[in-house]
Amino acid sequence: MGDLRERALKFHSENQGKIALKCKVPVKNKEDLTLAYTPGVAEPCLKIKEDESKIYEYTSKGNWVAVVTNGTAVLGLGDIGAGAGMPVMEGKCVLFKAFAGVDAFPVCLDTKNVHKIVEAVKLMEPTFGGINLEDIKAPECFEIEDKLKEISNIPIFHDDQHGT
Repeated sequence: MGDLRERALKFHSENQGKIALKCKVPVKNKEDLTLAYTPGVAEPCLKIKEDESKIYEYTSKGNWVAVVTNGTAVLGLGDIGAGAGMPVMEGKCVLFKAFAGVDAFPVCLDTKNVHKIVEAVKLMEPTFGGINLEDIKAPECFEIEDKLKEISNIPIFHDDQHGT
């Protein structure tokens, strides 16, 4: 078991985590920059303002999922806190990308307050196409899922209840 521990620590530390964000478009010259940022970026913004569904055409939202935890029920480790749960959330993001091609991002919320978690997740709705609730202790996890499903316009998936 000692060898596994050392290999796991090295695996996580040598790249400072397991996931990264990369550009989908080249930015090699002034023209590329003009299109990727200002002033060219104004055009898709205006189209989305006219029709909010266009966000899925002009942005990555449709392929982005937030993997949300507060670290209160992490694997067999229990309540280890939001930050200590980050390696597990990164691992879940790796699974999304490797096996489904979905770009997932860990969101570790430093609160046990159900209403604050619901509010934080709801406020992220413009950015993400879906939410994966992960490793939040019961019974709070059920209340969070139910409330979010009532008020959200994007899919809410409670991994520990419906997935693994």
